[in-house]
Amino acid sequence: MQGDLFDQHDDPSRPSGKEDPARRMAYLRSEIEQHNYAYFVLDSPTVPDAHYDLLFRELQDLEALHPDLVSPDSPTHRVGHVSSAQFEPVIHQSPMLSLQNSFSKEDVQDFDVRLRNLLELDAIEYVAELKFDGLAVSIRYERGYLVQAATRGDGLTGEDVTANIRTIRSIPLRLGLSDPPAVVEVRGEVVMKQADFIRLNEANREAGLQEFVNPRNAAAGSVRQKDPGISAKRRLSFFAYGVGVLEGMAGLESQSALLAFLQEAGFAVSPEIRIVRGAEGLLSFYDAVLEKRSGLAFDIDGLVYKVNSLAEQQRLGFVSNAPRFARAHKFPAEEALTEVTGIDVQVGRTGVLTPVARLVPVFVGGATVTNATLHNEAEVHRKDIRPGDTVIVRRAGDVIPEVVSRVPGQRREGVDVFYLPKTCPVCGSDVIRREDEVAVRCPAGWLYCAAQKKAGLMHFASRRAMHIEGLGEQLIEQLVDRNLVNTPADLYRLGLEDIAGLDRMAAKSARNLLDALDASRKTTLSRFLYALGIRHVGEATASVLADHFGTLQLLVEASVEELTEVEDVGPVVAASLREFFGRSENLELILQFRELGVTWEERQSDSGLVRPLEGMTFVLTGTLQGMSRDVAAEKIRASGGKVSSSVSKKTTYLVAGESPGSKVLQARRLGVIILDEAGFYALMRTPV
Repeated sequence: MQGDLFDQHDDPSRPSGKEDPARRMAYLRSEIEQHNYAYFVLDSPTVPDAHYDLLFRELQDLEALHPDLVSPDSPTHRVGHVSSAQFEPVIHQSPMLSLQNSFSKEDVQDFDVRLRNLLELDAIEYVAELKFDGLAVSIRYERGYLVQAATRGDGLTGEDVTANIRTIRSIPLRLGLSDPPAVVEVRGEVVMKQADFIRLNEANREAGLQEFVNPRNAAAGSVRQKDPGISAKRRLSFFAYGVGVLEGMAGLESQSALLAFLQEAGFAVSPEIRIVRGAEGLLSFYDAVLEKRSGLAFDIDGLVYKVNSLAEQQRLGFVSNAPRFARAHKFPAEEALTEVTGIDVQVGRTGVLTPVARLVPVFVGGATVTNATLHNEAEVHRKDIRPGDTVIVRRAGDVIPEVVSRVPGQRREGVDVFYLPKTCPVCGSDVIRREDEVAVRCPAGWLYCAAQKKAGLMHFASRRAMHIEGLGEQLIEQLVDRNLVNTPADLYRLGLEDIAGLDRMAAKSARNLLDALDASRKTTLSRFLYALGIRHVGEATASVLADHFGTLQLLVEASVEELTEVEDVGPVVAASLREFFGRSENLELILQFRELGVTWEERQSDSGLVRPLEGMTFVLTGTLQGMSRDVAAEKIRASGGKVSSSVSKKTTYLVAGESPGSKVLQARRLGVIILDEAGFYALMRTPV
């Protein structure tokens, strides 16, 4: 229904496909690519997905009617045919060289001193950028059109991945320049954002497919798919950082100007860029990024420093197989060696049995790690992990530690290959092994399997679900083991004596938990849906469902066909929803929540809803005193606004709390309105 608001006939200035199909098709191509750029590069959608889909389908229909008018840069051509052969080799016209690495501040200072001596300068201006942990590619454009894309390979020869690169919607099929160069090879990194990586692995896990080790492997594996249709389904991003070949254009004098040129052409570049002078400026930027690294949307493994002046770059030249004018400053290692002392089995809230390696404690990624996931039985066999093995453990930010690989060497005799048990280690039920799934499951469900019950309660009480402060793993263990809680609804039946009788719970702590439970009774429909732990329904899907249906009753009664009409809800999710709401015990549980005072605001569908912040994009930075940033973001979305993680020209407001970061400076440079906390609350009360 949202698409009706953007119907082409509302604006007589737009060309009609019936009267002039060529003009209409050109208009549609331009509109679709502008929306792609806003969504995938700026992270700031300009129209609802329904409207985008209408434009895309109309262009497909017109191209079918007028094949002679089809343009090679049409967005409908992003997904091509399945490759019938291995990737063809591509010899890079200009080699894709690697960078020399620095691992300490002293290395960076020495780097700066050497360059100052070579250039005979007192100080050098550098451009400092993020070093993305992805797959390096080179994309060739001729007369503004994408003609070829290749992986880095060995630096001299890569693989032709053109068909798959065309599916990445943050990469323009035609450069957004009025007078493009005759030839330009854009160098950059294909990455997968953390949220998209988690979503992909969750989908693979539920489908019984192999999970990826990290976002870099996921990005590389997606680019090297023989079927471009698979690549198109995975959310990949591309950040440009340089040019290998540039013909038919002059005038660029600096690295910063080159990055501006790439942005003008339609590419995303590093969201964190700073022009600095000398080693002191480089190290200051390093410290600032290292502090915020864990909060970035994508993985980085360091920074890249380049002399800003292209003339000075040319004077410095190259040494061996690396440019002398650039340096990669790597972050501290997030991998370490340790020993596996044993392999245990955990049962998750959906019943999946997961092997977990018990480790000799090792400090890695800023924390001491004693356990690491092995994902599934197939992964244990593929990596050949057994007790006593020395292994590489990886931990990045808040990601669950994992065993990356085994270090070859002496292995104790008599250590058997690991297999998951045939019965659930918690409840004793016979596990289910399906030929089409890697996952092994306990079928007992949360009613009969204590492990699933505990994991489900942890999920229910989590910050992004019902947000029951103070209800942690140890308390849940006791509540279940003492038969005080069997279902999530039982949490709201607990009394002061029940809680005060638990270990390490004084009267004041018990009262605080009761207050937290009481406060959680007032929630939102999207949080409640997410808290229910419906298979395949994550936080984003729960929000979309709540927005679409408005009331729980409409969602409960929706058919599979009605569910698949919802954005991002496919047949698998729809079937899972129907299965969940089709079970009487789940409907009874929901009724109990209602009777126990769990409430949320309900409304009719989106079509008649007044959304005062519709079309506005907010970025939140710093600490808010009146509410958490999560709550503020939820209020913005409930009023129709969008919340982004980065400041761009499309940002409407930057909300700055206490101790804001560099986003304030970026907002000032772009002319974005900055609100303090009081101004934000005033806007929420009377939005403009």
